[in-house]
Amino acid sequence: MALIESGKKAPAFTLKDQNGKTHKLSEYAGRPVVLYFYPKDDTPGCTKETCDFRDNLPRFAKSKAAVFGISILDEASKARFAKKYDVTFPLLADADHAVAEKYGVWQQKSLYGRKFMGNVRTTYLIGGDGKVARRWDNVKVDGHAEEVLSAVGQLGE
Repeated sequence: MALIESGKKAPAFTLKDQNGKTHKLSEYAGRPVVLYFYPKDDTPGCTKETCDFRDNLPRFAKSKAAVFGISILDEASKARFAKKYDVTFPLLADADHAVAEKYGVWQQKSLYGRKFMGNVRTTYLIGGDGKVARRWDNVKVDGHAEEVLSAVGQLGE
């Protein structure tokens, strides 16, 4: 599936977090939602990105924005990752990559000449109306959480 363009309805999802709690996108209607898709738990770039969102969480909370990290691997992996880095927001387990596919981020990647499928680092900002307000492709980790925070502030919700 293709990436979701700004202005389009964000695909519904239901996923469990690192604590086994179920989260549905529809439960967050009326408030901004940040979905950042990352390749894998406890790898250098993914750890830095997650810790940057963790460190900025109080600032996201001021705008009532919900922040979710989504990647493959199961809830147990998410629980270890969250505990190791004191992550208090939901890390959602998309083990069968069904949600990543809906959002168009499950793509062919290449590393050292080897081709494989995986999450491409992508972030979606969903407005309170359930539509994609902004999308960041091929995210560079440094400064990304602050950039997303700035975009949340511009929603004016």
